[in-house]
Amino acid sequence: MEEVVGMMPDDVVSLPSQRALGDLVTDVLREMITGGKFQPGQHLKETELAEALKVSRGPIRQALARLEEEGHVELRRHRGAFVSTLTKTDVEEVHTLRGAIERLAAGRACTRMQGAGFAEMDAVLEQMKSVDTRIAPEDAVRLDLQFHDIIYAYCDHGRVQRVWESIRGQVTVFLRARNASFPDFLEVGYSEHKELRDALALGDPQAAQDGIDKHILGAYERLKRLNLPDR
Repeated sequence: MEEVVGMMPDDVVSLPSQRALGDLVTDVLREMITGGKFQPGQHLKETELAEALKVSRGPIRQALARLEEEGHVELRRHRGAFVSTLTKTDVEEVHTLRGAIERLAAGRACTRMQGAGFAEMDAVLEQMKSVDTRIAPEDAVRLDLQFHDIIYAYCDHGRVQRVWESIRGQVTVFLRARNASFPDFLEVGYSEHKELRDALALGDPQAAQDGIDKHILGAYERLKRLNLPDR
């Protein structure tokens, strides 16, 4: 395992006190996993993480347990924690779950967004439009999810939003793998999201749902082309 200290953000050592330490450690480790700082299958050693973050091993254990629930980490008996490896089953399950909840979210949001919601989308689209070929996979994913977060924010359905929050980290990992393996965000990022925005602007739930189906299928088809283990 590479030295953990060298991979930590500069401000990690000054963890704010107003939030539970375990939550803060979870956020830091989640960001490192979804951002590609830790690699699939990498062993996450409690002692090294605790030393790097300048916390005790208790918050590290809490964080790893939470990340296991989210699907980012595997806890193996007598062996410790390892970054989850992307599998075909993972991709299929998260894709179908996301499709189900985002169809519902889009069908509701398209009649509720009004001008403010579309203005937020247009601001993200402008950022997508201005990207160049040097955009990092992490930045492409950030813009992608900012756009989709707006749909969930305006769907007016608390339970759908909570389900989205529970799988958003895994979607981040999948989209990063997709953008790293197929670096075509410059060609399709703006155009595909603009097409979805226009479908939502019709204010027709069926058109919005059809738009979501078409939109997320592209990422799924690309991920299926990767040489992933079945399970």
